[in-house]
Amino acid sequence: MNIPNFLSLIRIFLVPVLVIFLIQGSFLNALIVFVVAGITDALDGFFARILKQKTVLGAYLDPLADKALLISTFVTLSILGMIPAWLTVIVVSRDFVILLGVSVLFFMSVSFEIRPAFVSKITTTLQLLTLFLVLALRCMPADFNCPLVEVAYWVTALFTVISGLNYVAKGVKFINSVE
Repeated sequence: MNIPNFLSLIRIFLVPVLVIFLIQGSFLNALIVFVVAGITDALDGFFARILKQKTVLGAYLDPLADKALLISTFVTLSILGMIPAWLTVIVVSRDFVILLGVSVLFFMSVSFEIRPAFVSKITTTLQLLTLFLVLALRCMPADFNCPLVEVAYWVTALFTVISGLNYVAKGVKFINSVE
């Protein structure tokens, strides 16, 4: 197993630890685990490029780790009432639509390669930053208020929708070119 894939696996194994800390209300521990998971996300791609260790497994493992981290954190924080449910629905719906599109292509026996668009990379970054902000605010004194979090919700939602529509447009165009 190479270094990038190992880092992706670490991120996957950190997800249940993060969720447990969130449920327990151990927000500082949750924030630390989230930051470590975020660092592994940055490092796996860096090492894959620098060490020329891009693999087929890594092409699936990295986005799986990203989705596990993001969706688990959004859903848990939403259930705990710490982020709006509408934002979680948007994030999960986008990923569901992407998974549905990939499944359709798979069942059509169409060979394809998924390459994230720039807007998708921005979306993932915004989702990570929004979750970081929410977790960091939970570690602040109770009377600490940050209006930036509301802006983060809306900007993240906007980019998540744009990114989802981008994937749908690419998918439809790809399917039409195959037929």
